[in-house]
Amino acid sequence: MGLILGILSLALLVFQLLLIARAVLDWSAVLAGPSTTGSVRARLTAAVWRVTEPVLAPVRRALPPVRLGGVSLDLAFIVVFVGILVIRAII
Repeated sequence: MGLILGILSLALLVFQLLLIARAVLDWSAVLAGPSTTGSVRARLTAAVWRVTEPVLAPVRRALPPVRLGGVSLDLAFIVVFVGILVIRAII
């Protein structure tokens, strides 16, 4: 049973790191501008989105982003990230 929980904890950690990578890549697009098609950053962004979006999309449908003036705060990202923290703490 310990091995299964260890593997689950590791998978959740990897997903957490992918969420952090997604946040960094999203902010790099905001600060540096959109990347050209086929660039390393564009391919990396697409790969991270393919992995994280299936988890974030259902949460985003239930909990849409909050508008704060000209900024939109993605609550789905925060909920999923904190949820993973809680699950890993329980494991």
